[in-house]
Amino acid sequence: MIKNLIFDFGKVLVNHDLQPLLERHFGDDEVSLIGFHKILSDPEFINMCDRGIIPFEKMIDGAIKRYPEYSDAFTFFKDNYLEEITGEIEGMHVLLKKLKQSGFKLYGLTNWSDTIYRVMEKFDIFQLLHGVVISCEEHFIKPEKEIYLRLCDKYSLKPSECLFTDDRMVNVLGAKAIGMEAVLFTTTKKYIFEIERIFGIKIAVSYTHLRAHET
Repeated sequence: MIKNLIFDFGKVLVNHDLQPLLERHFGDDEVSLIGFHKILSDPEFINMCDRGIIPFEKMIDGAIKRYPEYSDAFTFFKDNYLEEITGEIEGMHVLLKKLKQSGFKLYGLTNWSDTIYRVMEKFDIFQLLHGVVISCEEHFIKPEKEIYLRLCDKYSLKPSECLFTDDRMVNVLGAKAIGMEAVLFTTTKKYIFEIERIFGIKIAVSYTHLRAHET
């Protein structure tokens, strides 16, 4: 019997969009914007941050030395990082409150750098979680089995009693590989549909109620 609902953070609980932030810095300089975005999107850069190998600010300092032509851009990005997080995913705050009131335990499992602590302080949705596991603390990242098992060990959870959701299929498959039920997240409405399908229950939350926290 599933008792625990586990949520990815980015694109599941909160939305993030780097493009508007970069456009504010670079303006009409599209070539520089694309070049800088490519650096930030580099798997090595993301991996180092998410695994907690190097703290975010030290990573930025190193990047400035490596790419001095983008020193101003890196400083701007570091100082304004929170603006990349554009808000909670519509409807998820209300839904999590409803699920929590129904008796489910709610947990978070995310690949994120140490910037996540500022994000968690800003958005109330994270206060609804009973516990979290963050990759930068564990030095493992999804879809590696160790990070899912770490969540189970930390909170004494049985994989067979967990339903995990993530916006990336590779991470969904990682959860299934260790014995969790798992579904791909696309929208709040579709996640409600999956909850209703799996548990054979009806979630009595209207679209108006789903938007109530945002208005």
